Amino acid sequence: MALVGANGHGRWHRRVIGGLHDAGQLRLAALVDTRPIEQEPAAPVPAGTPTFTDYRAMLAEVTPDVVVICTPPHTHLPIARDAVIAGADVLLEKPPVLCTAEHEELAGALARTGRVAQVGFQALGSAALTALTDAMSAGRVGAVSGIATLAAWQRPDAYYARAPWAGRRTVDGRPVLDGALANPLAHAVMQCLAIAEAVGGGPVAPVSIEVERYRVRPIEVDDTAMLRVRPRHGPPIVAAVTLAGEDFLAGEVRVTGDAGRAVLEYPSDRLLLPGETAAREVPGRRGLLENLLAHRAAPGVPLIAPLARTAPFTAVLTALQAAPAPTLLGGGLVDAVGDGPQRVLRVRGINEVLRRVAEQGALPSELGVSWAVPPWRAVLAGPE
Repeated sequence: MALVGANGHGRWHRRVIGGLHDAGQLRLAALVDTRPIEQEPAAPVPAGTPTFTDYRAMLAEVTPDVVVICTPPHTHLPIARDAVIAGADVLLEKPPVLCTAEHEELAGALARTGRVAQVGFQALGSAALTALTDAMSAGRVGAVSGIATLAAWQRPDAYYARAPWAGRRTVDGRPVLDGALANPLAHAVMQCLAIAEAVGGGPVAPVSIEVERYRVRPIEVDDTAMLRVRPRHGPPIVAAVTLAGEDFLAGEVRVTGDAGRAVLEYPSDRLLLPGETAAREVPGRRGLLENLLAHRAAPGVPLIAPLARTAPFTAVLTALQAAPAPTLLGGGLVDAVGDGPQRVLRVRGINEVLRRVAEQGALPSELGVSWAVPPWRAVLAGPE
């Protein structure tokens, strides 16, 4: 196994790989990064592990069976394509690719080579998500009329200085889309799409996408966004997220039906079903790398997050590429907490707006929020 992008978030992958290496389930054959490999005390590099600064040189010399790709989003497609052509299966960090055309290109490479790609939406391996969809199938929620997610996080100034592509819409003419919907809170959107998949009994086919996007800094992408996806079949999906929250809200997915409402706090795997008085933790997450290894050993074991499953998410990103620049919020609407690189900007009243959007399935402009602008809308396909 090789890891491309061994620094930054790649150190998390090194910890996972290190444990599996020590257990004899794999052999770490190479680390790749354009910068010197940083030491990770929780997962030291095994003695003698080759390191590279160019993934192409690594593919030629090491010929790995599996490649984990944890590089900037706009580099995913060429690295993944080259890895599968070289004969490797891949675990590809989210967002996997940045538009439907890239998705189709990578899917074609997988089909031609017979390789597979797992996408790093690790929350899809949650036992809590399975418990929720099982409860829905058993009628605990009833006929589903709405699926929504809301999350309020905070990111300091340092977050947008972490890399040259941070907060950018494009780099060197290639899309990056490092916004709240596409990157840090992508899991919230993907969880909703997975639930919609369970409701409809098959892949989600978005017909239209409406989005309001805002920012509190001179960045090129959104740090606050409200999204509504209307699928061909099933209820609408609404996402209301921010990186400029007043108070921390880890991330909730709400499923509303005529028998009640279920709430899944996806980062903590806490689930509240209709008729229950308190949320309970549902332990157990299947690791995506372990699942990929199990699939390689026995192809009858299904992948948790195959590339095909993420096609609706990529359709959302395709729409975001065409959307206008996010609206800048400022003045008395935004306040600052802290100084220097750890300064955080917050939108006054944003948490309440997020709750209203998730509760009513309406976007801020439709709710009469004073600072809201009309949504941008993309029609992806006509009705059947």
